[in-house]
Formats: sequence, structure tokens, C-alpha cells
Amino acid sequence: MRVEIWSDIACPWCYIGKARFTKGLAAFAHRDEVEVVFRSFELDPGSAKGVTAPVLEMLARKYGRTLDEARGMEEHVAASARAEGLTYRTEGRDHGNTFDIHRLLHLAAARGRQEELLDLAYRANFAEERSVFDPEVLVALAVEAGLDETEAREVLADGSAYADEVRADEREASELGANAVPFFVFDRRYGISGGQPAEVFTQALEQAWAGREPAATDAAAEACEPDGACAVPQA
Repeated sequence: MRVEIWSDIACPWCYIGKARFTKGLAAFAHRDEVEVVFRSFELDPGSAKGVTAPVLEMLARKYGRTLDEARGMEEHVAASARAEGLTYRTEGRDHGNTFDIHRLLHLAAARGRQEELLDLAYRANFAEERSVFDPEVLVALAVEAGLDETEAREVLADGSAYADEVRADEREASELGANAVPFFVFDRRYGISGGQPAEVFTQALEQAWAGREPAATDAAAEACEPDGACAVPQA
């Protein structure tokens, strides 16, 4: 079975959703026969490359909130992340264009190191004081993931490298009706949107394996939309 996951590094529910999916997959009897492929999805493709803004300021502007209210929103998301054993910083993170990150993830996929780089990028963005919008940080992450430093630098320097692959992923997401991420597709037959609980993913894997359509899931599961808006759990 192949499971494809559309996500963006800037999406907190993709970070949380991946952890939940991983737990759900671990509980699946046929987990060793599942191929997981990560696909590109940009939440804010129109943002200017190289221009970043503090996440709290972005949230306050987008939702018409004060900085304190935006901080409270982040704390709610952080609580969900910590419940999954993830570290989540609510202060000091920035937001920007993720196209280069996706291009580098496609290089990693070609070298068999995609998930390693994805996990490192999530950790850098949400848990550490490292900006994934800094090319030098991206190179360092690529090396940590096992990629060749020279090749990583060449890809980042050439804006066309793996650009077609990123755009192809995004077109496929649109064709499949994905309007929020994370978005999980099982053998191109069934789709699940949002950071569902681990047990929902286990059930979906079991039902897809058996050739049955997975049961309906909570349509309100947390996800991030193309304009960058992310659902926030209520207090």
C-alpha cells in the first residue's frame, strides 16, 4: 500500500499530523508493507522569497487579533503538539515562502532521505531556534539528513531544480480536491484530511488494506488552508 501525504513545513497541523500518523502506522499489522511518500503543498505560495515575518505578528494580522490573543492561539496548538510528545516553540518563529524547502525535499526523495530531511525541517521550524527560511540552515539540515552539501547548495542556487516536481505535487493535490493540509491519500483511492487521532489513521489503514472505504472522519479535524489559516482548538 502507498500512502501519500501532502503537507507544508509551515503548517503546525502537518507537524502534529505526521506524529499522529506515525503512531497510527506503528499500530497497523502490515506497517512494513506500507510505502509513505511526502508531497509538496505551499500554504502561502504568493509570499516573496527571502521575506519573513514573525509568526505571532502574522497570526494577529490574519485573524485580526492582538499579539496576546495570537500568543494564546499558539499556546493551544502547542498543547496539542506536546500531547504527541513534540516540542513546540510559541515565540521566536518566523513565517515565509517554503518553495525552496519543498525543492530540497524532492532532492532528498531522489536520494532516499526525504523523511529524514522532513523530520529535521519540522524540528528546526517548530522546536528549535533555527529558521528554515535561511539557506544556510537548509544546507545544514540537508547535510544532517545525509545529503551531499555541494549538491544541496547547487539545488538551492538553481531556482528551477526540482521546481517542476513541486508544481506537479501541487497540481495533483488540486485534482484530488485537497483544500487543506495535512492531506493523506491511500493508494489513490481514499483521502483523509487534517491531523486526525492516531487511532483514526490505524483504522483507515486497516480498511484501505481490506479494500473498503475508510469510515467517515471528523470533518473538523485540525488543518491548515492555502491562505495560511490554521484551525485552532478551542480552550
